[in-house]
Amino acid sequence: YRSSGLLYMVGAAFFFSLMSLFVKLVGQRLPSQEIVLVRSVVTLLYSYLALRWADVPVWGTNRKLLLLRGLLGFGGLSCFYFALTKLPLADATVIFYSNPVLTALLAALFLEEHLGASEASGALLSFAGIALIARPSFLFGASRGGLDLLYVGVALLGAICAAAAYVVVRRLRASEHPLVVVFYFPLVSTVGSLPSAGFTEVVWPTPYEWLLLIGGVALTAQIAQVLLTNGLHKERAGRAMAMSYLQIVFAAVWGMLFFQEFPDLLSVAGALLVVGGTMVVARY
Repeated sequence: YRSSGLLYMVGAAFFFSLMSLFVKLVGQRLPSQEIVLVRSVVTLLYSYLALRWADVPVWGTNRKLLLLRGLLGFGGLSCFYFALTKLPLADATVIFYSNPVLTALLAALFLEEHLGASEASGALLSFAGIALIARPSFLFGASRGGLDLLYVGVALLGAICAAAAYVVVRRLRASEHPLVVVFYFPLVSTVGSLPSAGFTEVVWPTPYEWLLLIGGVALTAQIAQVLLTNGLHKERAGRAMAMSYLQIVFAAVWGMLFFQEFPDLLSVAGALLVVGGTMVVARY
């Protein structure tokens, strides 16, 4: 039973990494907000059908908090997709998936959940790892070939938004059906990405890009969500999180195969620190 849970989590990690790959591929020509819009519309349809199938009321009870969850999720998704189009695939993935550490910090601040020395140490490890990946010139010198700090900041902002969204989800668990919470994410993202996509030059996708958007980004994201849900039902959160970080490995492989992005030793060391710090938080 447990081994099947871990297999679900491995599958989820694989399909999430494929989603990131498709975003980066289609983002070579299309603005990231167009990608967010298409994914949001498709997943909104999936989520609505799931609600009707389960005969669950659509709008929920705590609508202000549900809208906040949707706004934070939209912000996290927008930042992550933008970062994927600007940063190496593995680096953007590592920075964004520091969000479990940030979730623990925000939960301690807003939900008064306990934050001990172990969790604080894990957070410091993760932030040190991000510094090794980004290599800002004021710490490493201009000759170390660091990433553009603007794009690193966008990826980190996405992680903060995602972490805040998870904290809101924890608050909503007392009053809302999980399918309603899921539904508000693509609902707000669809409404939010319509005007934001219009701020950039609208680029009509080619048939190949439509295939990547609908059959790639949206479909792999939905498959990954289903596998993730099944995995978390059958496995403890700490062990499940360990498997979810395989997507960083998968992302590194896709980066090398499709974009000739070969991580150096500092980037690998930084990724290990981020994963290690997050696992400390998950363990304690």
